[in-house]
Amino acid sequence: MDKISSGDTSWLLVATALVMLMTPGLAFFYAGMVRTKNVVSTLYQNMMALGVVGLVWAICGYSLSFSGNSGGLIGDLNFAFLKGVGAEPNADFAATIPHSLFMLFQCMFAVITPALISGAIAERIQIKAWLVFIALWSLFVYSPVAHWVWGTEGWIRNLGVLDFAGGAVVHITAGYSAVVAALVLGKRKHVNEHKPYDVGMVLLGTTLLWFGWFGFNGGSALAANGLAVHAFGTTFLGSISALVAWTFVDIFTKGKPNTVGACCAVVVGLVTITPAAGFVTFSSAILMGLLSGAICNFAIGFIKKKFASYDDTLDVFGCHGVGGTLGMLFTGIFASKAVNPAGADGLLYGNPGLLVSHIIGTLGVIAASAIGTFLILKVVDLITPIRVSETEEYQGLDVACHGESINSNFEPAYHKDNHQEEKSKSIGDEKIRKFA
Repeated sequence: MDKISSGDTSWLLVATALVMLMTPGLAFFYAGMVRTKNVVSTLYQNMMALGVVGLVWAICGYSLSFSGNSGGLIGDLNFAFLKGVGAEPNADFAATIPHSLFMLFQCMFAVITPALISGAIAERIQIKAWLVFIALWSLFVYSPVAHWVWGTEGWIRNLGVLDFAGGAVVHITAGYSAVVAALVLGKRKHVNEHKPYDVGMVLLGTTLLWFGWFGFNGGSALAANGLAVHAFGTTFLGSISALVAWTFVDIFTKGKPNTVGACCAVVVGLVTITPAAGFVTFSSAILMGLLSGAICNFAIGFIKKKFASYDDTLDVFGCHGVGGTLGMLFTGIFASKAVNPAGADGLLYGNPGLLVSHIIGTLGVIAASAIGTFLILKVVDLITPIRVSETEEYQGLDVACHGESINSNFEPAYHKDNHQEEKSKSIGDEKIRKFA
């Protein structure tokens, strides 16, 4: 029987809490960027992922991801309702921590992934549809992909693909699903001028995400050891490098940088380093961050200019889809067994086969995410409308869907319009009386 390490268990408990904190952090990050009338709804959508996806994970999501194997495509239901998931370790995944702790750590990954998609369809998705969507998406997209990449006999894992903390499982699935979701729901109808509600809230959300990401990547070592420390280091270096590169691109192309862009840059750097955190050197992490910061900045600007009909509200694809793809490709190039003997050498160290495997695995995840998301949205739309009405969108989801707002003094736009009409009518009547 494997012996539980108190040190590893303590670290993974902390890492699990850190990753859990990332979902509220994402809520603040997104809410600060939407318009005032949609702040509460954005916070709600992200927080509900903890409840809905967490419950689905406990019922069968974890089992389908990490128990058994059916042709490398999906697990079985041996761990359904967490049967047999207790204090003893599961040697297939983590031999020195309780099985239940591994399950909880992975649960936090499952929770935040569909929450990421909400940024692409913010300000227009019906709340009931969102709750149904994240439950089905976590079951039919996230769990199969998690099994492919991290399951003991997943077909992508069998290709030799390396994904240390979720570049494919989390960011590519969310990023490409965001593209499809934005296209299916269509553009927002009232976006004459979109100003962030609160830049300070965006910065707060970024800080919480950044803080939690050290658990996200460092915890993926599944032990309190040198590899966890190394992942800490690459996570920090990759994110700050992207921040600097993005900022200089903004200065040279726009004349001045801005705080929201800097926050997005940090996220891009974190996304890109995620699959590589435990496989690349510190110098490679810096290079990856510099490249991703510049490339994603240009990519977001290009997409906005060239595809006017595509409305990814908060640039989820540019940050997570493009960043996650870069991270997987860079891992295939820069991975080194000198960093992690359990990994593999990449193209830079004489093994082009790893890059080929990463390209194949990445394309497979992209296809599954896009097709799965499209089908799920169509099914959800049969159950309940996926998009709010034009009136509700104009009014704002906070009042229309929740009956509340971030500002107690905030008066919905349609009330203001009615009040203005009544005021204009009374002024007109007064003028008529004076003329008479």
